[in-house]
Amino acid sequence: MKAKIRLDRDFTVGSVDPRIYGSFIEHLGRAVYGGIYEPGHPTADDMGFRRDVIELVRKLGVPVVRYPGGNFVSGYNWEDGIGPKDKRPVRTELAWGTLETNQVGIDEFQEWAKRANTSVMMAVNLGTRGPAEAKDLIEYCNHPGGTYWSDLRAANGHRDPYGIKLWCLGNEMDGPWQMCAKTADEYGRIANETAKMLKWVDPSIETVACGSSSSGMATFGTWEATMLSHCYDNVDYVSCHTYYNNHAHDTKTFLANNLDMDYFIKSVVSAIDYAKVVARSKKQVNISFDEWNVWYHCNEPGNHKHIERWSVAPPQLEDVYNFEDALLIGSLLITMLRHADRVKVACMAQLVNVIAPIMTRNGGGAWAQTIFYPYMHASAYGRGTALETKVECEKYDTRKYTDVPFVDSVAVRNDEAGELTVFAVNKNLDEDIAAEIDLGGFEGYRLVEHITMHHDDVNAVNTEDAPYTVCPKSDGKTTVDGTRAEALLGRASWNVIRFKK
Repeated sequence: MKAKIRLDRDFTVGSVDPRIYGSFIEHLGRAVYGGIYEPGHPTADDMGFRRDVIELVRKLGVPVVRYPGGNFVSGYNWEDGIGPKDKRPVRTELAWGTLETNQVGIDEFQEWAKRANTSVMMAVNLGTRGPAEAKDLIEYCNHPGGTYWSDLRAANGHRDPYGIKLWCLGNEMDGPWQMCAKTADEYGRIANETAKMLKWVDPSIETVACGSSSSGMATFGTWEATMLSHCYDNVDYVSCHTYYNNHAHDTKTFLANNLDMDYFIKSVVSAIDYAKVVARSKKQVNISFDEWNVWYHCNEPGNHKHIERWSVAPPQLEDVYNFEDALLIGSLLITMLRHADRVKVACMAQLVNVIAPIMTRNGGGAWAQTIFYPYMHASAYGRGTALETKVECEKYDTRKYTDVPFVDSVAVRNDEAGELTVFAVNKNLDEDIAAEIDLGGFEGYRLVEHITMHHDDVNAVNTEDAPYTVCPKSDGKTTVDGTRAEALLGRASWNVIRFKK
């Protein structure tokens, strides 16, 4: 089978915001306790953070981490997580039916982010709380000093302000599962007032308004238009959330789910631009795709674990990812890069243990799941300018989608480094694909490496005992002749083809 991948250095989608490679840590399951934080662990540092986890996070090059939720944030009192640890209250956590000990709060998480070479994307509670508490939180985090909350931060051992630049205005507020869910009008009004107050405290920040919880919600579309009619000029991004599953155990259909993400992004862009017209605004609001991933393994028959209600940090939502999941993750990353002009922030949900690329064992090891690697490659090599990338190849039909291209691809040029990277997924489970790559405008670029990831078993997984069962290799076959390259995309494979001037 053959394919053509056409690109030109001057035909661009837009600049890739590094925050598109963000992630997410929620006070859920073992994401915090037993994930990033485990005092007494052999690798624990002076604050109880697992250094083995920090090392893996650094390998991913995560620029921003959304915190502290998620559904959790809609019932969270942020003041519970500051001050002396022995005086912090233990609370019932209604979102996930557990107990929250508050041993990690914003002060600790900010320090963890610094040690992991990342930054905080802070979410505020617009469920059980509102603008006043959000204003107090940003004053605590970002105000330099001389006020009650900023001086309390200093008294708690943190003299310098945190300077958190990205603020989420609640989470999934149209979801009936959300504490104090709201209508689009109710949410739009409170989001507007919260955004105003946050920016009055710190005009340098950006805010993210909650889009509909998913494209499958009855409110989808009308929610975005209605809530933005109240807050368009005071918000900078609209959130998108989506998760994909393969409960049907139909790999061909599963690997086509990037088509759904593509349609989802286009739909939200349309709703945003409609709201812009109605608001008579010159401001451009973009997308924060701040929850996306594959999520279903933990709910499969035989995998679902009973969690005792009101336990502390139980093992919740611990999907063990296989090779086909990594292929879809690659296609989803390619899809967001193809919309780099409007998708400016994105967060793989989540980062450690809870539907995550990194897994740990309490008291034991930490290892990379299969989905870790496409994420790491995109973060490392997908920075710069996304190019309009045209793919000509055969297509296939599934029970859910028609005209699915066998090859997904996008190219990113990095002028500062003099590099060009072509990402490609071959979804053909049976055949290699010989891809001709037209490198228009990239004369004099040589091949650096062709990274591949493949496994004969799409259900293969990585474990603590066998952490490299599915991992990338620099064994791809690509040749370059002038501005034309020939690349062999192996059957069912993730490919990263790097060129340098």
